[in-house]
Amino acid sequence: MAQLPLGIRFITSFSRDQWYRAFIFSLTFLLYASFHLSRKPISIVKGELHKHCAASHEVELNTYKEYAAQIQPVKKPSNVSQCGWEPFDKNNYKQLLGALDYSFLCAYAIGMYLSGIIGERLPIRYYLTVGMLASGFFTAMFGLGYFYNIHNLWFYIMAQIANGLVQTTGWPSVVTCIGNWFGKGRRGLIMGIWNSHTSVGNILGSLIAAYWVSTCWGLSFVMPGVIIAVMGIVCFLFLIEHPKDVSCSWTPSSSSKTFLNGASRFGVQMPTLNAKETSKSQDPEMQHLLIDCENCSVTLNSSSVVTGEGRHGTSAISFLGALRIPGVIEFSLCLLFAKLVSYTFLFWLPLYITNVEHLDAKRAGDLSTLFDVGGIFGGILAGLISDRLEKRASTCGMMLLLAAPTLYMFSAISKMGLEATVVMLLISGALVNGPYALITTAVSADLGTHKSLKGNARALSTVTAIIDGTGSVGAAVGPLLAGLISPSGWNNVFYMLMVADACALLFLLRLIQKELRCNADHTLFKEH
Repeated sequence: MAQLPLGIRFITSFSRDQWYRAFIFSLTFLLYASFHLSRKPISIVKGELHKHCAASHEVELNTYKEYAAQIQPVKKPSNVSQCGWEPFDKNNYKQLLGALDYSFLCAYAIGMYLSGIIGERLPIRYYLTVGMLASGFFTAMFGLGYFYNIHNLWFYIMAQIANGLVQTTGWPSVVTCIGNWFGKGRRGLIMGIWNSHTSVGNILGSLIAAYWVSTCWGLSFVMPGVIIAVMGIVCFLFLIEHPKDVSCSWTPSSSSKTFLNGASRFGVQMPTLNAKETSKSQDPEMQHLLIDCENCSVTLNSSSVVTGEGRHGTSAISFLGALRIPGVIEFSLCLLFAKLVSYTFLFWLPLYITNVEHLDAKRAGDLSTLFDVGGIFGGILAGLISDRLEKRASTCGMMLLLAAPTLYMFSAISKMGLEATVVMLLISGALVNGPYALITTAVSADLGTHKSLKGNARALSTVTAIIDGTGSVGAAVGPLLAGLISPSGWNNVFYMLMVADACALLFLLRLIQKELRCNADHTLFKEH
């Protein structure tokens, strides 16, 4: 018998379950990347909606003249002023652009609290598909204002509000789906890699929007809208919510050093082990991903959180029941300030680069993607460290502690030249997005499958929505504050971001102390 080709041997070396898991991992990655891809254009187009008038800024004028000489003239709508697109061509343009950010993010924050509750009562595939199609429509609707020559501020605000509401369908859905397919073992690393979809989506969104921003900014919104709508159709055709839907095993293979993610929570009958046998049989990586030691965790009465059992037989968790899960409130408030910093960069970084480096909108948009490149490495690094140390809160705290002085350095060094800006963008992106990525993925999944839930698999969507919804309040406030503060100087914006990082760290102090005390008790127990 002839030897099988190397490629075929590679394919057959993985089991059917492993291929399905890899498929769901990749599909949910692409689905949520398309959400962030459709959010990014507004930050790129800001530099085009308001241009620096010739009478006010001679340096910028010379730069734009040099750039204009390199491109072919493009016919613009008749009533576009020299200062940009009406009504954003006024002196209060920063406040108006901030209002666009605030309208989207405020709607997103409010909608997120409802989205998780609704999402766990509906099939994920249908819920996510409808949300993606609607998001595609409202994203493209903003860009249609260019083609139909619309200059009414409320048209753009309403498009942002509607888009913010429908985009809340994405995060609880994909996190619930990925949580169903993957257990707790090395969850930080797996979800750190998976969460890079945020940065990948931002990068692709920036590049796509920047390609048309200087010639036809309407397409900077229409094309991302088409992409997310197409991905919505892909979701409807291919998304598998749960392993049991395709007769896959509900837990990863025990031989792969991954955590057996509580088969009992999905109704599987398994032999019962006593506490001593269980602790001995588990791999060290499987234990204490959140604080699970008996002396350090808060035990809830099962009746106060969930009732019933089994995946379809379990009643959905209440909002107050989810808040009683140990760590949900602390991580939610921490994410509020961490996301405030991250989204301020998301929406204002290209404009900041335009003002400081005196670059055109396209080049500023391209350069801003380096912040997201740093975010990819930051998310993966945070997940890897938290898995090794078995301390989620301490990992977040360490990165937040480093982020505050890094932001100060960024505000000072970025004015020294383009090379310094590139380096600081990468470092800042890693430290700012690392805690944000860890909390919204691995921590949310850990808390959504916490032992106090007594096996309720339907709580994950609500817990995820509470954490990300609270974070989205900060995401709404951050860009708004940036719009209000920036006229007094960009340095003041960075001071505001540093204070936010310090507040995020403050809310984690109790959990960090708890982790360290738990680790000290565990070490003392081993010595005896």
